[in-house]
Parts: sequence; structure tokens; C-alpha cells
Amino acid sequence: MPTADFLHEATARGFVHQCTDTEGLDAALRAAVVSGYIGFDCTADSLHVGSLVQIMLLRLMQRHGHRPVVLMGGGTTRIGDPSGKDESRQLLSDAQINANMAGIRKVFAPFLSFGDGPTGAIMVNNADWLDALGYIPLLRDIGVHFTINRMLTFDSVKLRLDREQPLTFLEFNYMILQSYDFRELSRRFGVSLQMGGSDQWGNIVSGVDLTRRTDSRQVFGLTTPLLTTASGAKMGKTAQGAVWLTADRLSPYDYWQFWRNTEDADAGRFLRLFTELPLAEAARLAALGGAEINEAKKILATEATALAHGRAAAEAAAETARRAFEEGAAADTLPSITYPAADLDEAGILAARLFVEAGLAASLSEARRLIRGGGARVNDVPIKDEAQMIGLSDARDGAIKLSAGKKQHKLVRPV
Repeated sequence: MPTADFLHEATARGFVHQCTDTEGLDAALRAAVVSGYIGFDCTADSLHVGSLVQIMLLRLMQRHGHRPVVLMGGGTTRIGDPSGKDESRQLLSDAQINANMAGIRKVFAPFLSFGDGPTGAIMVNNADWLDALGYIPLLRDIGVHFTINRMLTFDSVKLRLDREQPLTFLEFNYMILQSYDFRELSRRFGVSLQMGGSDQWGNIVSGVDLTRRTDSRQVFGLTTPLLTTASGAKMGKTAQGAVWLTADRLSPYDYWQFWRNTEDADAGRFLRLFTELPLAEAARLAALGGAEINEAKKILATEATALAHGRAAAEAAAETARRAFEEGAAADTLPSITYPAADLDEAGILAARLFVEAGLAASLSEARRLIRGGGARVNDVPIKDEAQMIGLSDARDGAIKLSAGKKQHKLVRPV
């Protein structure tokens, strides 16, 4: 087990999958402040829970006295990373990339402390150097250090070829540009550690090799395990869509609910990764059996929400959930949508359709299955007929409460 505080805790909490030189990195972390980076491409105007392992790793690094570097992929987003994908990424305009970058910046504010001190986090954009690259100089200075033979052995390339999925020359260059990023960050900011998901291993190793070959500098790579739920689902996705990390994309209440709905088998692992509870306390909660595991999941939900949205929002979400689930109250703080009153007048709207429009079901067929299974309720009363209509007469105190199962609720407010 490593002895440097950061690497020791990262390993104990389950963040570490592979490392290019564990002993060397451990020694470097003990000897001085280490700057480590993770790159985030700008494909949307926020990040979702699928990126949270990386964000928590940067936070852990800073907590133990090292400097996190957030690399925004203003340049590489124009190409698209083929890692773990079967299809080419849709190319975005520069205006879209810049707008997405501005949105993503907001994600990191609750997690990292930015500043000029030795451990203050910094955020940089790889377009600052990639935009200035000349093609011929890149081929001469960088391309000579990459062999096609080796690039074909990395999973990010090999899996696409094995599945006979097209891999464009544009995407094939991504590995070279990510390697160039590492060297440039090493030169400009003294970065000596690159981290990322295990699907980035080939790109990271290539960057380590390039920096060693051209600059004779020892740098390190570390990957985290790719995360799925106990049932095999991809982390950060639900039937209703991505679990975003900013409140303008997903309310703190819905974020709390995502964690509360964690599968029992995942509670302990998620407590270690996504909260800052002591490991002994996480283990104690994970060992709870029967119905008591629900208390562990409520603590997980509150602690994870507090990190992303603040303690007050987390406690408010927990109290709203308690009232909604334990008292059956249509709490004012439940997530809500507005709906044209005219569409609810007269005959009203089919209950199944309103569940879809409220985001409580992904499709009409899913909503009908929910009704047939007894899991759909209006104002806490089960819907027994798939043909049931919902209208203005169902409003209570200005809202109609819809419930999907015991844990998902939405207020529909006629306007």
C-alpha cells in the first residue's frame, strides 16, 4: 500500500486502477507538491455523474496538499476521442464549444478551490497551444515518436477496429494531441501526473513516453476503474436521461433522489468514492442489513448532494423526500413543471402522457406499464385505469402531484 497520503487514500477508496510507476509516484508525492491534471472535453454545457470519479479524485488530491489542474479540451473537442466509442463524435462549432466550456466551469466551483497558491487549482484550455500548431512541425517533432504498430495495440483503437467500426484519421490523431497536451502542461505548469478513466490508459501512457523521450522528465499516469452499477448499468445515466452536476440541468432534489435510489450492493462503494465520510464509517454503513441499508443510502444521497450543491440544498432535499415518502405530503419543494391550464381543462390529458411530459416515464409504453403495475399515483391515489384522464379538478393547492413508485415525484402546476 502506498504511503503518500493522497495515493494511500485514493487506493483505499477504490480510485486507483492502473499506475505507470506506483513506487515512483508515491515517492514524488512524499517529496513535494505534485501538479496533476485531468482533461474534460466540451461536448455539453455541463458534466454528469459519469465524470464525478475524476472530479472527486482532483478534490482528494487538493485535500492532501497537491495542485489539481483542470484541462478544458477547447482544442481536442474539435476532433473527438475515440476511446470507448463505436461511432465518431458529432463535430461541434467553435461557438458551441465555447458555450459548453463556460457551462462546465460552473461544475468545478463547489469541488475545488481555485487560486494562485501552491495548491490552488487552475483551469486551462488546450486550444491555447493546439490552435497554434503547424501540421508539418507536429509531424516532424512529435509524430516521429509514435509508431502505428503500437497505436494499434491500444484498446481505444483496437476495439473500434475489432468491431469493424470506422475510425477516422481525425480521431486517430487524438492520442498524439493528448500526449502533446501532457508535455505542454509539464513545460508550462510543471504538471507531472495525468489521471483519467481506464479507457484513457493508452493515451496517458503515450503522453508519459513522449515527455520522457523529448524532455527527459519523469512523469506519471494513473487511471481509475470504469464505473458501472451492480446491475451493469452505465454510471450517470437513467431512464430519464443524464444525471447532471449543475442545478440548472438537474435540481438538487432530483440529484439527491439519484443517490437515494442506489442499488443496495453499490452503497458501500459509492460512499467511499462520492462522499468524504471516514472509511470506517463508510464500511459501517455498508454493512447494514435489511431495511437499514436505506439509512446508509440516505446518508450517501445527502453527503453527495452537499458536495455538488451545498449543505443547505442537500438537507432541504432530504427533508422534502422525508415529507413526500413518509408523510405523503405534496411538499412545495418537490420538483415541478408548469403546464398550460387550457390543456388540462375540459376532458383533461391522458395520465400516461402527463407522466411522460413530467419526466416520470421515458415513453407512453413505459408509463402504461407503470400504471398496470400499480406504481403510478395522482395525489397519492393509485391510477387503476390506463385510460384515466387528469384535469384541473385534480389540482390541490395549485398543483397536481404525480408519483412513479415510492421515490419519484413531480408537481404539475397549471398556468
